[in-house]
Amino acid sequence: MMKMRRKDRAVSDKEAIEILHRAEYGVLSMMGLDGEPYGAPLSFCYVNKSVYFHSANEGHKLDCIQENARVSFCAVGKTEIIPEEFTTNYESTIVFGQIEEALGDDKQVGLEGLVKKYSGDWFERGLEYIKKDDKKMRVFKINIDAISGKARKT
Repeated sequence: MMKMRRKDRAVSDKEAIEILHRAEYGVLSMMGLDGEPYGAPLSFCYVNKSVYFHSANEGHKLDCIQENARVSFCAVGKTEIIPEEFTTNYESTIVFGQIEEALGDDKQVGLEGLVKKYSGDWFERGLEYIKKDDKKMRVFKINIDAISGKARKT
């Protein structure tokens, strides 16, 4: 893991996890098959000390994961541009870890976490949707080795 340059902006692990809960989306960064970096924006949830996301059954992202399961994932929480000061207030979290496919009950945990985060008011309908389309999607989780958060707030 890289060392944070602006240590004065570091937040605690607890605050970094709170940012993961608040952030609407994140970017999964992987090594592409051709050695080029590849970043994919994702809907995600943080459950049981892991980041979960769903995927189609095939595609470039899955090819990259199969080739090299080591990844980083960045989520940006609240931001506010302060034009007169030429700066931005922000909060972000980066996790480093290894991806594995979530299967069985673990897959269900990830899918329910996604429904709670993005469609909490329709949770029961979300469970029906999961049951109906379960075979059309795969769920993966990042087992977190390290977490780092930072923020600038005025």
